[in-house]
Amino acid sequence: MSYPVDRPAVWFVTGASRGLGLALVRHLLASGGRVAATSRSAERLRTSLSDLDSDRLLALEVDLVDQDAVAHAVSQTLEVFGHLDVVVNNAGYGFLGAVEETTDADVRAMLDVQVNGTWNVLRAVLPAMRAERSGHILNISSILGLLAFPGWGLYCAGKFALEGMSEALAAEVADFGIRVTIVEPGYFDTDFLTSRSLQQAEHPIDAYPAIRDMIATHQAMPGTQLGDPARAAAAIQTIAERGDGPLRQQLGTDSSGFARDRAASLAAEIEIARELAVTTDYVRS
Repeated sequence: MSYPVDRPAVWFVTGASRGLGLALVRHLLASGGRVAATSRSAERLRTSLSDLDSDRLLALEVDLVDQDAVAHAVSQTLEVFGHLDVVVNNAGYGFLGAVEETTDADVRAMLDVQVNGTWNVLRAVLPAMRAERSGHILNISSILGLLAFPGWGLYCAGKFALEGMSEALAAEVADFGIRVTIVEPGYFDTDFLTSRSLQQAEHPIDAYPAIRDMIATHQAMPGTQLGDPARAAAAIQTIAERGDGPLRQQLGTDSSGFARDRAASLAAEIEIARELAVTTDYVRS
């Protein structure tokens, strides 16, 4: 356990008004948890949770790219609940398009949310967690933070960056009793693949018909995904309560299978590359 068990846990969840974030907040409130949840629309969040007791919910309207706004939201959480135990960096969106089709503005917007937004949250929460010498940070990545598919280059870039930062963070904060988990979901039955959460390159290029086909396939996928968001929410709570799991935790049989295959292919690539790799050292007498 990476946070005290003698008091109710306080969770701080970003991107909470839809998808896995909403499923998690709903699950935590239903199981008696106390939750500070951020969204670009606090009203939309409250409406989505109107059937639950809201006394333990602090709905916060926050632009995660605004460092001062994030710091204020964390201060409000500490003021209302007194402490902070689990942070879930979940905010994000998808993007489909070839690397060549992706504009500078697309890249900056994605990295602002996936990387800078997460970094703003971490800078705000870590002082309190270090003072308590406890806490658990769960950064919601994707199986596409471990491997890449054509047409997902920008999304993968954001998730790969998130995973690299998270791995460094885990080593930096371990001595303070703070744990870090990278969560890698596969396909879950949320609105992630709908126009509300998934953007596309504005000016597609005729040279990439396979990517157009891939996009059409994904647009037809909602409702057929393997993953159950409610079960994912329960799994995320288990990760935090258990406190001793792996650095990377896949969610879904698809994610687990892709990760296993990626590990095997990476090991094979390293062996193939080794013969040339070892020729680049100095030859010293």
